Amino acid sequence: MRKIWIKIDPWDKEMVTASIESGAYGLVIPDGHASTVRKLGKIIIVANDGDLVPEKDIKNMEIKGMDDEEKILCSLERLKVILSTSNWKIIPMENLIARGGSNIIFKVNNAKEAKTAFRILEKGVGQVLYHPGSVNEIKNFFNEISSGSVQIELDSAEIISVTPAGMGDRVCIDTCTLMEQGQGILTGNSSTALFLIHAESIENPYVAPRPFRVNAGPVHAYTRVPGGRTRYLSELSAGDPVFITDFSGRSFEAVIGRLKIEKRPLMLVKAKAKDRIISLLVQNAETIRLTSTKGKPLSIVDLKQQDKVLVALEDSARHFGHSIKESILEQ
Repeated sequence: MRKIWIKIDPWDKEMVTASIESGAYGLVIPDGHASTVRKLGKIIIVANDGDLVPEKDIKNMEIKGMDDEEKILCSLERLKVILSTSNWKIIPMENLIARGGSNIIFKVNNAKEAKTAFRILEKGVGQVLYHPGSVNEIKNFFNEISSGSVQIELDSAEIISVTPAGMGDRVCIDTCTLMEQGQGILTGNSSTALFLIHAESIENPYVAPRPFRVNAGPVHAYTRVPGGRTRYLSELSAGDPVFITDFSGRSFEAVIGRLKIEKRPLMLVKAKAKDRIISLLVQNAETIRLTSTKGKPLSIVDLKQQDKVLVALEDSARHFGHSIKESILEQ
């Protein structure tokens, strides 16, 4: 999950409050104010009198060339590093991310730089530090970050068959976001072929709508998460980020509030997309829906041959959730 640090210097209590309320992960503050921050909210503090991360465990470094990369990586074995560049450059960050620089906190000057940093090499940086000049700058920064979305290419798949598949442990993903028609979560049996499962936002005679929920499939299924990764549904838990995707491919981050895993009867859906046979397992129930190419929900019990549904396809394989160039056969 991406983490945003805010530097408050000089001291300003209102800016601290705005940072906490906006969802900052940590604060870099002048000495002597840690006790005040603790009264305002629970957050990681960097200062000599801080809570969890004393200033001596943080090192400010600047990268100007390749020699600096080695010094930074050596420092990361013992410390967190707040990194700045002489001017905004992508390549140094790409090199450090590729070499495992997870403890680096990249210094950014605005929300645009932060959004770029979070997308570098698809994986993105894990942490950024922003030094605002006012409460409004803090609010504008977080608003711009949260409004950001990524575009996922969606394709049409033609349904071949829908058949009962026995019992299994099914996962409902309850998010902290209310979804609308045409929105859902991408899941599938293969990380390279994910179906857009529609949110339970539709009125029906069986149960009340739950627009925060997607009945996403069994525990083995994959879903896409921020950072260019996939994860098994069984790996997810409360507080984890997940992508909500609409029928146009626009995807944005949401927080998981709860997972419900229960034994339920399953259906196996097979479809054809770009000369590939792809599949999905979902619960056998009227309220589970895939998404048509026009964004309309299609109940799993009404699906028939030649129906068209939305899927996200990839050519590359996955290893521990990361895209790799490797030949893997999944059936």
